[in-house]
Amino acid sequence: MNLHKLLFFAVVLTIFSCETKEEKKDTTVISETIKTENVFEFGVWTTANNEKSNEEYAQEFEKYKSAGIDEVLINTGTDPELLKRIAPIATEKGLKVHAWIMAMNRPGDTIALKHPEWYAVSREGKSCFDTRPYVGYYQWLCPTREESRNHVLSLVEGLAKVDGIESVHLDYIRFSDIFLPIGLLPKYDLVQDEELPEFDFCYCDVCVSEFEKMHHKNPRNIKNTDIDMEWKQFRLNAVRNVVNDAYKIVHKYNKKLTAAVFPYPEMADHMVRQRWDKWTINEVYPMIYHGFYNEEVDWIGFATKQGVEDVKDKGIGINTGIYMPDFKSVEDFKQAILLAKENGAKGITFFDGPAISEDYLKAIKETKESLK
Repeated sequence: MNLHKLLFFAVVLTIFSCETKEEKKDTTVISETIKTENVFEFGVWTTANNEKSNEEYAQEFEKYKSAGIDEVLINTGTDPELLKRIAPIATEKGLKVHAWIMAMNRPGDTIALKHPEWYAVSREGKSCFDTRPYVGYYQWLCPTREESRNHVLSLVEGLAKVDGIESVHLDYIRFSDIFLPIGLLPKYDLVQDEELPEFDFCYCDVCVSEFEKMHHKNPRNIKNTDIDMEWKQFRLNAVRNVVNDAYKIVHKYNKKLTAAVFPYPEMADHMVRQRWDKWTINEVYPMIYHGFYNEEVDWIGFATKQGVEDVKDKGIGINTGIYMPDFKSVEDFKQAILLAKENGAKGITFFDGPAISEDYLKAIKETKESLK
């Protein structure tokens, strides 16, 4: 009888021991997952060209990596062949690569320029094909017209096919600015205290026709378009639909979709018809360029928190974007990094990589070390 009892307790002890080990193993896995998810990443936007050699790219990427940078968002002018050439150089240096694309604003797009009807039209009736708002490189395509949106999506797909990249990174995924950041208005000698017709898009035939089908009114005849919610929502949805289609495309190739966006959703909605908290997307990089808005450094924390709160239940990661020329001291720069992290961002990204001086590269490395 005693032998049976001893055997019984031995079996129980073995089972308990196995369960304890499994629980410990599970806890370790969860702990590692949480640790991975909580890593605060550093990134840079940078622009590439075919003239630069592989050796020069290797030096640039090594400079970033040695300073503690984790990822590069590379604008190749939507050239998948250039991306194929330089992405492996960056990954070899230990950097994640994102394919940065100018989406609805397509300056110098040789295919689009053959189709003048693809371009966004202002309330004045002028097309971005030959009349550019604010600056010469503003050549906005219509996000509603099937041909223009399909052109943009085909470019997205071309980049998504490139091996070794983390995401296709949408930029200018919006309409042209209905309101400029307040700090930029003097540069253009503008006063914008209402929606001005020359900056209000898009009133092309397709947008008008599609809106009329839905709401039985012509937006060209609306007296106060700035308070017509259906017309505003129509345009927000047009951009959202491009994003959601891009998401399906890039995920078909096992890539993520990310985007550079205006500081937080309500502000983006007001300024550029961009409501990014309604999108299907993996991560966003709000361009919290405090100097553009005549704000102090602490505004970076405010805007970061606002965006984080707006998407907290949607699974969208926030990477705070900051503008290097806005900083007058290394101390303010370090504070900006900490403000982004303290207010819930999963990372911070600098515009742009080549503009980061040695002092600021050193500050990145020191700040990253302090976060461990």
